[in-house]
Amino acid sequence: MKKIIYFLGISVVFFSCEKRSKNETVEVFGIEIQSKDSLSEDKGDFKMYEMSEMAVLMEQMYVDNERLKARILKKDTLGKFPMHFLAIEKASFTKGKDRDAFFMEQSDKFITKQMEIYTTKDTIKTFNAMVDQCIACHEVKCGGPIARIKKLYIK
Repeated sequence: MKKIIYFLGISVVFFSCEKRSKNETVEVFGIEIQSKDSLSEDKGDFKMYEMSEMAVLMEQMYVDNERLKARILKKDTLGKFPMHFLAIEKASFTKGKDRDAFFMEQSDKFITKQMEIYTTKDTIKTFNAMVDQCIACHEVKCGGPIARIKKLYIK
C-alpha cells in the first residue's frame, strides 16, 4: 500500500511540472490565468521616468520646508532663505505643462511668503500662510501632491 501511495505522489509531482508554451492559459478554479512566461514577455523598451527640473525643485523645497518646520517647532534659529527656491522662475516643467501667467503670479506669492518666514516674529502663522500658497497653486496646476503638502502645516 505504501508503494502505491509513493508511486502516486511521484506521478503527481512529475506530471504537474510539465513545460507550458509561452502564450498558454491555464484554468484554475474556473478562472483562466496566463502562464508566467507569457506575462514576462518583452513588451518593448523600458523607459525610466525622469523628473523635470520643476519636480526636482519641488521635492527639494518640500524637504527644506520639513526641516524648517522642525526648526520652528523647536524654536531654533531658522538660518537664511534658501536661494535655490528662486529657480522656480526658470525650472523646466514636466512635458505637457507650461509656465503661464497664473503660475508666475503664484510663484511670486510663494517666494514672498517663503521669504517672510525668515523675517517675521510670527513664524508659525507665516509658515502656514506659505503652505496655503502652495496649495492655492496646486489646486489649479497640479493637484497630486496636495495631501502631502498639507502635512507641512504647523498645528
